[in-house]
Amino acid sequence: MHARRAADLPALHRDPFDRMLVGQAVEEGLVVMIARSARRAVRRVDNARVVAEAPSRSTKYGLVADVDGWFVLNARDSRWRDYGPLGVNCNFEGKRPFRQLGININVLEPGQPLGIYHRENHQEGFLVLVGECLLIVDGRERALRAWDLFHCPGGTAHVLVGAGDGLAVVLAVGARGGRKGLRYLVDAVALKHGAGVEEETSKPNEAYTRFPRSTRTRYRDGWLP
Repeated sequence: MHARRAADLPALHRDPFDRMLVGQAVEEGLVVMIARSARRAVRRVDNARVVAEAPSRSTKYGLVADVDGWFVLNARDSRWRDYGPLGVNCNFEGKRPFRQLGININVLEPGQPLGIYHRENHQEGFLVLVGECLLIVDGRERALRAWDLFHCPGGTAHVLVGAGDGLAVVLAVGARGGRKGLRYLVDAVALKHGAGVEEETSKPNEAYTRFPRSTRTRYRDGWLP
């Protein structure tokens, strides 16, 4: 089986012994320590490099994973952040933010906005898991209910606000890569719902100046279904 796998490798490194080692690594899920001249060959072979599991670290507010690697973490066990009038959320991150994709779970009471009305260059997405929300997009209102997805391409001005008569739980994802194009825009509808700015700005500290600083917190029963 190892020989068959070695025969299927791309012709990037021709030494038969080295190819046999790489074939064994692919077949058995091993990591091969190699010289620089051969790294390019192994990097381009599927499964030759194994991504390690990231260990969890216990904090007074919940578990986090601080290093690169895959992990499984229940939201109830993770660390949360309380944003006061902007609700609470869990982003699953430790000391190192996720490099390519941000993901978080937000819990909003009726009337609580999920941030401030803005637009940015990177794509985002919002899926209502529980309850109801009011979507303000390009100055218009749209009601959202459980399992409604708001696909938000870069450049779309938006904000979500908790609605209905109970908690709303929203899964939010966003592409990473800097905050270029971030603008907090003046919008009458957003201001009506306490989710806007009175003067346009690109600075988050100016847009959120009237809100208290967020604090770490543990998960509380009842936030998630």
